[in-house]
Order: sequence, then structure tokens, then C-alpha cells
Amino acid sequence: MSKKKNITGVVYSTDPNFQYAFEGSKEQETLPPQQQDLRIFIEKKHRGGKTANIIKGFIGKQEDLESLGKFLKTKLGVGGSAKDGEIIIQGDFRDKIVELLLSKGYKSKKAGG
Repeated sequence: MSKKKNITGVVYSTDPNFQYAFEGSKEQETLPPQQQDLRIFIEKKHRGGKTANIIKGFIGKQEDLESLGKFLKTKLGVGGSAKDGEIIIQGDFRDKIVELLLSKGYKSKKAGG
């Protein structure tokens, strides 16, 4: 099965030099830590009763999100993942996560229950 490219606007053009513009071809640039506004949520649903911290609000490239996730997982000594614009940290470490993010210059605070 082939992947369909998402072409916007023009369906047909008679211009021989016309180039189609594809959506989502540019990845958003990573904002500096002082401009990031991160929220740390705690979640138990859909995780087999286990607790996880979800960090939302990161604006930037996937590589930068993964490096921040790796930094947090290493400092806390726990597992987790970084995907879909969120960082998931296993366990309940909200206070420590806020401290670590503030020490790196990120604006962060606890959110949710």
C-alpha cells in the first residue's frame, strides 16, 4: 500500500515549472528553554494501575524532545518514552521533574490531579 502525500490547494496547473507544496514538510524549530511552558501531569488510566508522569507542552524538534526525555530518565533512574510531543516518565516523580526542568531553565509546573 502506498502512502498518500497531502497536497494542498492546486489540483492541476498548466505551468510547466509549477511545484506542488506538501503539508508538514517543515519541522517546527525548538524554542529556547525560557520560552517553553511545560506541564507535568500524573496519570494512572490505561497503564495497568501503574503511575506515570506525562510532560506536555514541548514545542520543537523530535530529537530535542528525545534528548530532554533521556536527560530526565537518566537523572531519575526510571524508564519512559518521548513521542507525539509528550514525554512519559514511569512512576510518580512530579516534584523532582519540576526541579530538574527548572534547573535546566524550562518554565514548568504541576498540572492536573
